[in-house]
Amino acid sequence: MPFELGLAVAWERFGAEKHTWYVFEAKAHRLSKSLSDLDGTDPYIHGGYVDGVFREICSAFVRPGRQPSVQQMCDIYRGVASGLPDVLRRTGAKSMYNARVFREICVTAIATADEIVS
Repeated sequence: MPFELGLAVAWERFGAEKHTWYVFEAKAHRLSKSLSDLDGTDPYIHGGYVDGVFREICSAFVRPGRQPSVQQMCDIYRGVASGLPDVLRRTGAKSMYNARVFREICVTAIATADEIVS
């Protein structure tokens, strides 16, 4: 999503409010080929796998308070993914990229995280 990344970078550089942005990439060194304007930015390389994405999210978003582990995030992901067919059936949607479905996924993820992460 080069366009969206460009908007985030522009907002950080020229916006009135402080804004932080991160770059996540499946393959190392691909960023410099596709977006040379971001040379000097260290992307979080996840390898294209769910656990890699979670590992890099944990590295990028270190905050005080409740921090789920990669294993806990994988458990939450599996819980949400297993409930997705039911959500799609209940909402009558054919895709998870629907506002109502996304909202239900968020509610499910929060409830599952509350059960898994202390």
